[in-house]
Amino acid sequence: MQQLKYYIRTWGCQMNEHDSERYSGMFNQMGHSQVNKIKDADIVLFNTCCVRENAERKVLGNIGRLKHFRKQKPNLIIIVAGCMMQQPHVINIIEKDLSFVNLILGTYNIHRFPQLLEKVLAEKHSKRPLVEVWDQAKSVVEGIPSIRKFKFKAFVNIMYGCNNFCSYCIVPYTRGRERSRSKEAILKEISTLVNEGVLEITLLGQNVNSYGKDLYKEYDFSDLLGEIDKIDGIKRIRFMTSHPKDATEKLIDTIAASNNICENFHLPVQSGSNRILKKMNRHYTREQYLKFAAKLYSKIPDITLSTDIIIGFPDETDSDFYETLSLAKEVSFDNAYVFLYSKRSGTKAAESQSQIPENVKHERFDKIISELNAIAYRKNFDKVGNIETVLVDGISEKHPGSIHGRTRGNKIVTFKGDSSMIGTIVTVRILEAKRATLIGALC
Repeated sequence: MQQLKYYIRTWGCQMNEHDSERYSGMFNQMGHSQVNKIKDADIVLFNTCCVRENAERKVLGNIGRLKHFRKQKPNLIIIVAGCMMQQPHVINIIEKDLSFVNLILGTYNIHRFPQLLEKVLAEKHSKRPLVEVWDQAKSVVEGIPSIRKFKFKAFVNIMYGCNNFCSYCIVPYTRGRERSRSKEAILKEISTLVNEGVLEITLLGQNVNSYGKDLYKEYDFSDLLGEIDKIDGIKRIRFMTSHPKDATEKLIDTIAASNNICENFHLPVQSGSNRILKKMNRHYTREQYLKFAAKLYSKIPDITLSTDIIIGFPDETDSDFYETLSLAKEVSFDNAYVFLYSKRSGTKAAESQSQIPENVKHERFDKIISELNAIAYRKNFDKVGNIETVLVDGISEKHPGSIHGRTRGNKIVTFKGDSSMIGTIVTVRILEAKRATLIGALC
């Protein structure tokens, strides 16, 4: 097969980032090489996300602009993959208005990519896209190669799909039902990565707390974490994302007793109002969330806690919003990702007749962001004077002569250093706090 140059652009979550690493692995296994600029590519692959409708429109716009590159390179191969392709209306748009695309594939058949690419290359002058999108996963496929972005840290999928059907979320329809990988496959992959020099592992799943329910009777996510913690040579273990309804005290105890599980917990609350949580189909209450957060702080005093919050969910009143604001203050999040609710076609919430006006959403957004920023700065200020271990992951663009990395609590720290330190764990004294970062000096 002719050696070609490929370019990948990824939208969305860490799961998509890891899927793109697997596309890179398959490309390289076929003898192709990656380039960093789209103009240098013979093959362009867009790995898409459909969590938000605005993002979907942007992706379609970016696909449309590829027509310009096709004019410059008539033999350019254009591939569109990922969650967006699991939606029939998107495929219809591409087939009707963006028919210069060569290949469309979804989330369940990534392992079929080499065969599909070979077929496209053999029929590259076809006037219609080759479409292969499965409506469900047939099994968990192991052994797909990956070209990882970093040599010292790696994503590891422990499960795929979601069973929760939150009323605002399209993921169960694009990623399917929950499917856990076997613990043997996960432990083998992590052991191999550690032997190759990986120091930090991030375990991925739409809801890692429900790991194993489809495979085992008495083996859960906490048990898996405990086994991973014992792998010789591993330095840091992270995981995301956790669903509050499945978060257990056993999980807290496992983290507290571990050596290598990082003291950082991402636990999306979405809303502080029980009324809205019920409409969101979240299956926990404000009180249950607060109780779990209190146990985290009690048993792991240096834990950092981050969350996701949706502002302007249908029928959200001022009272509901202020309940979210008060919960944020009570929990005192180290970091929060706040999103304005946007209708997602195919979800129950999109059908609601009680949509919140955009100006109201933005007023509430600005108000909660102001509070969250103040909390984040205060939490960071409390770190000044501390000695922290930092995994260095890059050169600072804002601070010449400096590098940056993350603490076990997932705080970003910038300090003087050079590229030779990237991929190492160093000890840093925290000298100054900003809202989103810490400034330090090597000890």
